[in-house]
Amino acid sequence: MKVTKSEQVDQIREKMRGGDGCAVLHHIFQEDSLPGSCRLFSRVTLMPGCSIGEHEHANEAEIYYILSGRAQMTDDGKPIELEAGDSCLTMNGTHSIRCLGDEPLEFMAVIIKG
Repeated sequence: MKVTKSEQVDQIREKMRGGDGCAVLHHIFQEDSLPGSCRLFSRVTLMPGCSIGEHEHANEAEIYYILSGRAQMTDDGKPIELEAGDSCLTMNGTHSIRCLGDEPLEFMAVIIKG
């Protein structure tokens, strides 16, 4: 199934999950078009100083793949620094992510149910 750029949707979320500033989610696929257990496939942009606050996915896993910029992430309270090309998988715990440095952070986010 092809999804053209014009069919993709941007969503701006202020103080996402209690974080700072705003997150821009570029939904490549809408949830109702994703197969089976996948419920999110989006490119996320955080400007310097912005974050997605600590949150939990019950019975879900979330994958972050860093496209550009640097991130400070926590996974169950453990700090993790990520840069372009790095990835992190979180499962059934709390996590957060913040843009580090002076350039925007862009990453792919995938949420899988189950």
